[in-house]
Amino acid sequence: MANMNKKMAAALAAVNAYLMQEEEAAYQAQLAAAKSAAPTGPSLWAIAGRQDIMNFRRLIQMKAF
Repeated sequence: MANMNKKMAAALAAVNAYLMQEEEAAYQAQLAAAKSAAPTGPSLWAIAGRQDIMNFRRLIQMKAF
């Protein structure tokens, strides 16, 4: 009976180690995918601000001619 308990404990430990290894591999793959994702562009606030600046400069140039 004691030998059977040792075998059961060894089998459970092996399955647990395998599951932990799979979980770590999935986590590493997720990190790699996040790093290779396309960078996001400028925020909408930055685009709106740039557009306002360009419109203002256009108005100034029209007035100068």
